[in-house]
Amino acid sequence: MVFSHTEGGKMQSDWTVSDSDGTPFTPLVVLELAHDANAEAVQWLLSRIRDKQQDGGSELLVEQLLAGGPDGEKGNPNVLLVGSSLRRLLDGAEDVGLFKEFNDGSMRGFTYSNRDNFKDFQEDGDGFLSVAECQYIIKHELDTLRARDEANVPGYPKAKLYPGKSIIRRLQSKSILLQVFPLHDKEELKRLSFSWYKKVRLSFQPLDVIRHYFGEGLALYFGFLEYFTLAMVPMALIGIPYYLWDWEDYDKYVLFAVFNLVWSTVFLEVWKRTSASLAYGWGTLSRQKAFEEPRAGFHGVLGFNPVTGREEPIYPNSRRQLRIYLVSVPFVVLCLYLSFCIMMVYFDMETWCLALYELEPNFWTGVLLFVPSIIYAVIIEVLNLLYRYAAEFLTDWENYRLESSYQNHLVLKVLVFNFFNCFASLFYIAFVMQDMVLLRQSLATLLITSQILNQIMEAFLPYWLQRRRNKKAHRRLQKVAKKEQELPLPQQVLLESDMSTYLGTFDDYLEQFLLFGYVSLFSCVYPLAAVLVVLNNITEVYSDAFKMCCVFKRPFADPASNIGVWQLAFETMSVIAVVTNCALIGLSPQVKAYFPESDTQLILLVVCVEHILLASKFILAFVIPDVPKPIQIQLARLEFESLEALKKKKILETSSTSDK
Repeated sequence: MVFSHTEGGKMQSDWTVSDSDGTPFTPLVVLELAHDANAEAVQWLLSRIRDKQQDGGSELLVEQLLAGGPDGEKGNPNVLLVGSSLRRLLDGAEDVGLFKEFNDGSMRGFTYSNRDNFKDFQEDGDGFLSVAECQYIIKHELDTLRARDEANVPGYPKAKLYPGKSIIRRLQSKSILLQVFPLHDKEELKRLSFSWYKKVRLSFQPLDVIRHYFGEGLALYFGFLEYFTLAMVPMALIGIPYYLWDWEDYDKYVLFAVFNLVWSTVFLEVWKRTSASLAYGWGTLSRQKAFEEPRAGFHGVLGFNPVTGREEPIYPNSRRQLRIYLVSVPFVVLCLYLSFCIMMVYFDMETWCLALYELEPNFWTGVLLFVPSIIYAVIIEVLNLLYRYAAEFLTDWENYRLESSYQNHLVLKVLVFNFFNCFASLFYIAFVMQDMVLLRQSLATLLITSQILNQIMEAFLPYWLQRRRNKKAHRRLQKVAKKEQELPLPQQVLLESDMSTYLGTFDDYLEQFLLFGYVSLFSCVYPLAAVLVVLNNITEVYSDAFKMCCVFKRPFADPASNIGVWQLAFETMSVIAVVTNCALIGLSPQVKAYFPESDTQLILLVVCVEHILLASKFILAFVIPDVPKPIQIQLARLEFESLEALKKKKILETSSTSDK
C-alpha cells in the first residue's frame, strides 16, 4: 500500500520499497543500527518486526536499505526502512487511542468498527491519517515490541532479555540501535516552509499545518510562542511612549507596575483556555495518556511490576532519595553559591568602572560602564549551559523509571539555577542597593545580550555546524540531484541521518520562561523590555521554523494536551511577579512620600496590598474555567454517550445469557 498524506488531501509518494514478501510500501521510519551490528541480531530484529501480532511481533513492513552512499562509497548496511499497511495503521490508531473528528463535529476516539462515522474517512481510509500520525503509530508499535523467551539479543550474550522487556529500548541502551527517526515528506515540507517562514508577512502561524506535520506538542509550543508575543503587544505599545516621556524620571513607574500585575495574571488564565481549545480541536484534550514504559536508561535489580505483572528492573526509592538529598541538592546549592560569588565580582567591576567614569568622564569611560554588564550576561549564559549538562548527568544518575519523572526533576533543577543565575543580580540591585538607574541599565544589558546569544546558539550555530559537518556530503548529494529530479531514497536517508537530532521543546520553553521573567518582574523600570521581547519572539518564530524544517531531523509527534510542567513554572513566576512589583511600588519615592516618618506602616501596607492581589489572582484563576463552556458540554456529552453505550452493551449481554 503506497500512501502519503497532506492536509486536506493525499499525495502519492515516489519512494516505495518492497518487503520480503514483495509487498510495496512507503518507508516512514528509519532504524539505524551500528555499522558492525551482528548479522544474526539484525535478522532477528527484522523477523520480530514482521511477525504477526498474535505471535508477539509488530506486523509492520520492513526492509533493509542495502544501497551505499553517493559516488559508490560504502554506507551503513544496517539501516532498516519501516512502513505499514493501511489496515495495520488504522488498527494501530485504535490501539493508541487516536481521536478524530466525528460526523457530528465532536472529537471521538477512533475505532475501526465505527470508521464510516468519522469525518473524512472515505472508501478504504487512504488520507484519513496524517503522515505524522502514521509515524507515531509505527513508533508506538516498535516501542511495544517485547521479548518472548529470548535470554539475550542474538549475537550479544551480555545484552540480556526477559519476557516483556522492550526490545527497542534494550537495543538502544546497548548502543546496538543508534537512532530511530521519521522521514521528512519533501513536498509537504516545501509547502509548510513556504506558508510558515519563507515569506515574511504579518499573519498568524499555520498551527493546524504545523500540527499536521510535526504533531501536537510542537504545534502547542508555537501556539504559545505566538500567543505570548501577541499578549506582549499592549505592554510594548504602552512601554514606548512611557519610555520616551519618562526616561529620566525614574520615580514614575508605579502605574506601569500596576499594569504589570494585571497583565501577568490575565495572560496565563486566557492561555489555559486557548490551549484547551487547540487541544480539543486536535483531539488530545480528552485522550487517555498511554501507560508509560520504563526509560531506556533505567536500571536496577530484576523484579516484577505489580501493575503489569511483567519482569522489569526495580530500583528502591530510598536509594534515589539518598542520591537526591546527599548529592544532588548539595551540588545545586554549591552552584547557586558559585553564581552568587560571580555576581558579587560583577558588582565590584561595576563600582570600579563607575569610579573611573567619575574620575575621568569621557566617551570611552562611558562605554566602559556597559562592559561589566555585557561580560556578566555572557557568563550567565555560559553558566546556564554548563549547569544544564551537570543537571542532566545528575538526573540520569538519580535513575528515574519514567520519562515524565525524569523531565519533571530535570526542569526543577534547571529552573531553580536559571532563575537565581539570571535574576539574582536584579533582585540585589532593586532591593539591597535600591539603585533604579543601575537596575534599568543591567536589565537592558542582560536582556539584549541574552537575546543575541540565544539567536546565535539556537539558529546560526546549529546551521553552521550542520553545514560544516556535512559540507562534503552535500556536494556529493548535489551531484546526484543534478543528474536526477530529486534525491534517491538511499541518499535522502543518508542526508537525514546525519542531521542534528531535535531534543524537544525544553530549551525553547526555558527561553520564553526567562523572557517572561524579565518582563513581568522588572519591566516597570525599563518599559522597552516588552518591545525587545516582542522583536525577539518575531525572529524566534522564523529561526525556530527554519531549524525545524532545515537543520534538525523530523521529530516524532508528541500528542500533548497542554504545555505540561511549564504551565506551573509560568504561574509560579507570575506569583513572584506580584510580590516583586508590589515591593518596587513600595520603594518608589511617590509612595514613600505618603509615609515620610514611618517605614513600618509602608511595609505593612505593601504586604497587605500584595496579599490582596495574590488572593485576587487565585480567585480569578478559580472563577475563570480552564476549559471553555462549549468544550465542557461536548466532553460531558461524549462521556454520557459512552456510559449509555456501556449500559446497552451490558443489557444485551445479560439478555443473551438469560436466553441461553
